[in-house]
Amino acid sequence: MPAAARYNFTLMAQEILSVAVWEPVPEMEAASLATLRELTSIVVAKGYGRDLLYRDRESHYVFLRYWNSEEARRTAQEDPDMLRCWARLGNEINIVKVYETLTEVPMDRRE
Repeated sequence: MPAAARYNFTLMAQEILSVAVWEPVPEMEAASLATLRELTSIVVAKGYGRDLLYRDRESHYVFLRYWNSEEARRTAQEDPDMLRCWARLGNEINIVKVYETLTEVPMDRRE
């Protein structure tokens, strides 16, 4: 296996996946997306992890955050910049479902 592939596998194995399904409060969709962009820029700038955002056909958003580690997640939960964004989101979105930690299930039969 090439060194780059081994590195990526190792990095991905340490990540912690959190998922939130949400819908914007009426008239707050643009504001909620702006807040999420700000939140994502903080996550990336401070090295906490990476984010992805998807949308279904029913106006639900599915937000995936790959935390770099448990320590990064704990640090982010106390970060004043992150806390400000989360507080703002509380007025902009309605949470449908949250998965704080999802664990990967190996699909390789060798394990």
